[in-house]
Amino acid sequence: MSPTQTEKDDAKSNGHSNEDVNGEHNEWKFRAPYKVHDNDPNFKALYEGSCHCGKVQYQLSREKPLSAKFCHCSTCQVLHGAPFQWAAIFHKEDINFTSGHSDLGWYESSEKTTRHKLPCKVSCAYCRSPIMDEGRKMILLFPSLIKFKGHEEKEKFDATCHMFYGSRLVDVKDGLPKWTGLDGKSELIEDSPVEMVRKRKREIEEEEAGEEGKGEGEEKKREKT
Repeated sequence: MSPTQTEKDDAKSNGHSNEDVNGEHNEWKFRAPYKVHDNDPNFKALYEGSCHCGKVQYQLSREKPLSAKFCHCSTCQVLHGAPFQWAAIFHKEDINFTSGHSDLGWYESSEKTTRHKLPCKVSCAYCRSPIMDEGRKMILLFPSLIKFKGHEEKEKFDATCHMFYGSRLVDVKDGLPKWTGLDGKSELIEDSPVEMVRKRKREIEEEEAGEEGKGEGEEKKREKT
């Protein structure tokens, strides 16, 4: 949907130039997660974050992420230059970019393209700090960019599990659930809580039993025909 003239005027009144606002190539700036919320009374800024150089700055309106995880997949390791990535999931409407719309760069890892194609990686085009992963429905932010006012605020972003731990470069003995792949859709390993490991084993056994029953039922149908 194209931005209205009122939305364009509001953006200009908040310091954005004509070059930053006009034209079809700028329409993405008026859609979540990039839409400016400066004049939205329903958007209450609770946190602030920025890239290393400060050109890209944003606000968050949600008190705590929908979920927070440590990801050990090889893509995160390479793109972040770190053993694993700390990621917090938010709705696209939870973020407000206060500056830096024109200083963003995109990267779609499967095709290795810099086109704005979802899902994609978003970074500062100047200092190259990773800003977030933009999905089709959600965004995945990196809490290390957020300016927490104290330990209590940071605790709200604590990770609840490790994903793709089977690809880890370092061992992390923290007692959190550790999934070989996606959380909830793979096996639990290492020092994952015992009760969770048992629960996951039961789920896998039930899934396998269900597949066997389904296969037997289809075989009987073929025999009848």
